[in-house]
Amino acid sequence: MTPESGYVVGWGSLALINAGLAQGKNRSGLNWFLISLLLGPVATFILVAFFHRNKRPGD
Repeated sequence: MTPESGYVVGWGSLALINAGLAQGKNRSGLNWFLISLLLGPVATFILVAFFHRNKRPGD
């Protein structure tokens, strides 16, 4: 495995993690997955710093 492929695997894993994090905050996982492919760690920061978990009815 070359160092470049390691970055691709890490970037893709981060995008999947961000999609799960976004769904936990009642956001679109697919949209945030695609945003994360472009922005990477910046998208993680945006999700954590600016979006709070919305309560669902009945919670």
